[in-house]
Amino acid sequence: MNHSTVILEADKLVKTFGDSTALDGLSFQVTKGESLGLLGVNGAGKTTAMNLLLGLTTPTSGTIRMFGKDLWKHRIEILKQVNFSSAYTSLPSNLLVWQNLTVFARLYGVAKPKQRIEELLELLDITHLRKSVTGTLSAGESTRVNLAKALLNEPRLLLLDEPTASLDPDIADRVRKLLRKLQAERGLSILYTSHNMRDIEEVCDRLIFLHGGKVLAEGTPGEVHERFHRSSLEDLFIGVARGEIDAIGLKPL
Repeated sequence: MNHSTVILEADKLVKTFGDSTALDGLSFQVTKGESLGLLGVNGAGKTTAMNLLLGLTTPTSGTIRMFGKDLWKHRIEILKQVNFSSAYTSLPSNLLVWQNLTVFARLYGVAKPKQRIEELLELLDITHLRKSVTGTLSAGESTRVNLAKALLNEPRLLLLDEPTASLDPDIADRVRKLLRKLQAERGLSILYTSHNMRDIEEVCDRLIFLHGGKVLAEGTPGEVHERFHRSSLEDLFIGVARGEIDAIGLKPL
């Protein structure tokens, strides 16, 4: 596995909405088999960054390249190799779980969809939910079904927004271990946003801490919280959220 292969490259991304700047010069790379955490308080620019990477909106300036190609020039080709899961998006509520997964498998052009669906249901320990109405699932069950959907096309790049939200500690731990396993075995690259510091510390090789649309700090989870002389990454996050750490003038690692 060549870990030096750049899968995703964002260069000087700026996104403005009227007089408001949501992202101000964001640059980063994700290499093959790497998990990068995108961390920051509400309003830091995480959602805007995700929307840009999914091609849902265009940057005011800056470029995005995936698999060595410009996102907007090769959008369809690129997005076939990418997928997304969020604890805050829902699949059609009136369909059974297997029906929802079958619809998406066909949309993604998955070979042997029935076999792939069964593999993922077993992998995520939700085989018993196969014939459940999607709208009746608990928040934790829905999260796992959404993750199954996101893995259907065996993506090379997985974009995850709060993937363990609403999961109990046991299932959350299983999801974290599964993501690490997929990284190691398949060279899966992950961009991961979360407010759960345990997720970031256990899953992410590096993180970018955004604040006000700018990079506050970048490095391994340990390097980032040590740089600000905080006892933990969670303590740093709380300090920024409460205004105890002045972000003005701080430079990336």
